[in-house]
Amino acid sequence: MTQKTNTDGQASEQSAVGRLARFFPDATPVRIPISVSAGGRERAGSEATVIEFGTAREALFACQLPLEFAEKVRLRNADGSFDADAWVVALHHHNGQAAVAARFVHEPAHWVIK
Repeated sequence: MTQKTNTDGQASEQSAVGRLARFFPDATPVRIPISVSAGGRERAGSEATVIEFGTAREALFACQLPLEFAEKVRLRNADGSFDADAWVVALHHHNGQAAVAARFVHEPAHWVIK
Protein backbone atom coordinates (compact mmCIF):
# COMPACT_ATOMS: atom_id res chain seq x y z
CA MET A 1 0.00 0.00 0.00
CA THR A 2 1.13 3.49 -0.63
CA GLN A 3 1.09 6.23 1.92
CA LYS A 4 -0.55 9.53 1.19
CA THR A 5 -0.53 12.58 3.42
CA ASN A 6 -3.97 14.03 4.11
CA THR A 7 -4.77 17.68 4.85
CA ASP A 8 -4.05 17.18 8.56
CA GLY A 9 -0.50 16.07 7.73
CA GLN A 10 -1.25 12.51 8.83
CA ALA A 11 -0.28 9.53 6.69
CA SER A 12 -3.12 7.43 5.31
CA GLU A 13 -2.87 4.28 3.25
CA GLN A 14 -4.57 3.90 -0.10
CA SER A 15 -5.01 0.57 -1.81
CA ALA A 16 -4.46 -0.06 -5.50
CA VAL A 17 -8.26 -0.21 -5.82
CA GLY A 18 -8.55 3.20 -4.16
CA ARG A 19 -6.02 4.59 -6.61
CA LEU A 20 -7.98 3.14 -9.55
CA ALA A 21 -11.26 4.51 -8.16
CA ARG A 22 -9.94 8.04 -8.69
CA PHE A 23 -10.55 7.49 -12.43
CA PHE A 24 -14.24 6.74 -11.77
CA PRO A 25 -15.74 10.00 -10.39
CA ASP A 26 -19.03 8.32 -9.41
CA ALA A 27 -17.29 5.54 -7.45
CA THR A 28 -18.76 4.98 -4.00
CA PRO A 29 -16.96 3.01 -1.26
CA VAL A 30 -18.67 -0.32 -0.54
CA ARG A 31 -17.68 -3.63 1.04
CA ILE A 32 -19.29 -6.54 -0.77
CA PRO A 33 -17.65 -9.98 -0.44
CA ILE A 34 -17.73 -11.81 -3.77
CA SER A 35 -16.17 -14.58 -5.77
CA VAL A 36 -14.68 -13.55 -9.11
CA SER A 37 -14.03 -16.04 -11.87
CA ALA A 38 -12.50 -15.57 -15.29
CA GLY A 39 -14.83 -16.24 -18.18
CA GLY A 40 -13.22 -17.80 -21.19
CA ARG A 41 -9.98 -19.44 -20.14
CA GLU A 42 -9.64 -22.94 -18.75
CA ARG A 43 -7.92 -23.30 -15.40
CA ALA A 44 -8.14 -19.56 -14.80
CA GLY A 45 -9.91 -20.35 -11.54
CA SER A 46 -11.82 -18.19 -9.15
CA GLU A 47 -10.93 -16.08 -6.16
CA ALA A 48 -12.69 -14.66 -3.13
CA THR A 49 -12.34 -10.89 -2.90
CA VAL A 50 -14.28 -7.78 -1.90
CA ILE A 51 -15.80 -5.12 -4.11
CA GLU A 52 -14.28 -1.97 -2.59
CA PHE A 53 -15.88 0.66 -4.85
CA GLY A 54 -18.85 0.67 -7.18
CA THR A 55 -20.68 2.84 -9.67
CA ALA A 56 -24.04 2.23 -11.30
CA ARG A 57 -22.18 0.34 -14.07
CA GLU A 58 -18.90 -0.91 -12.57
CA ALA A 59 -17.41 -2.84 -9.68
CA LEU A 60 -13.83 -2.22 -8.51
CA PHE A 61 -11.93 -4.88 -6.58
CA ALA A 62 -8.51 -6.36 -5.90
CA CYS A 63 -7.72 -9.61 -7.68
CA GLN A 64 -4.75 -11.93 -8.08
CA LEU A 65 -6.16 -13.86 -11.06
CA PRO A 66 -4.23 -13.25 -14.30
CA LEU A 67 -6.98 -11.11 -15.85
CA GLU A 68 -6.60 -9.16 -19.07
CA PHE A 69 -8.24 -6.03 -20.44
CA ALA A 70 -11.61 -6.78 -22.11
CA GLU A 71 -11.82 -10.20 -20.46
CA LYS A 72 -15.22 -11.37 -19.26
CA VAL A 73 -15.53 -12.15 -15.55
CA ARG A 74 -18.32 -13.38 -13.33
CA LEU A 75 -18.97 -11.71 -9.99
CA ARG A 76 -21.09 -13.55 -7.43
CA ASN A 77 -21.80 -13.25 -3.72
CA ALA A 78 -22.06 -16.26 -1.40
CA ASP A 79 -25.87 -16.60 -1.40
CA GLY A 80 -26.21 -15.96 -5.15
CA SER A 81 -28.42 -12.88 -4.76
CA PHE A 82 -25.77 -10.92 -6.68
CA ASP A 83 -24.58 -12.72 -9.81
CA ALA A 84 -23.32 -10.65 -12.73
CA ASP A 85 -21.13 -10.95 -15.78
CA ALA A 86 -18.81 -8.03 -16.46
CA TRP A 87 -16.02 -6.95 -18.79
CA VAL A 88 -12.64 -5.84 -17.45
CA VAL A 89 -12.37 -2.17 -18.44
CA ALA A 90 -9.33 -1.15 -16.36
CA LEU A 91 -6.39 -2.81 -14.61
CA HIS A 92 -3.99 -1.08 -12.25
CA HIS A 93 -0.89 -2.76 -10.84
CA HIS A 94 0.89 -1.01 -7.98
CA ASN A 95 3.34 -2.34 -5.39
CA GLY A 96 2.40 -5.94 -6.08
CA GLN A 97 -1.33 -5.30 -5.91
CA ALA A 98 -3.71 -5.67 -8.83
CA ALA A 99 -6.88 -3.60 -9.00
CA VAL A 100 -9.65 -4.33 -11.49
CA ALA A 101 -12.58 -2.28 -12.74
CA ALA A 102 -15.25 -4.41 -14.40
CA ARG A 103 -18.29 -3.03 -16.26
CA PHE A 104 -21.50 -5.04 -16.02
CA VAL A 105 -22.76 -6.69 -19.21
CA HIS A 106 -26.36 -6.16 -18.02
CA GLU A 107 -27.63 -4.11 -15.10
CA PRO A 108 -27.53 -6.45 -12.08
CA ALA A 109 -30.86 -7.10 -10.36
CA HIS A 110 -29.49 -6.63 -6.83
CA TRP A 111 -26.82 -3.97 -7.24
CA VAL A 112 -26.67 -1.48 -4.37
CA ILE A 113 -25.65 1.53 -6.46
CA LYS A 114 -28.17 2.94 -8.92
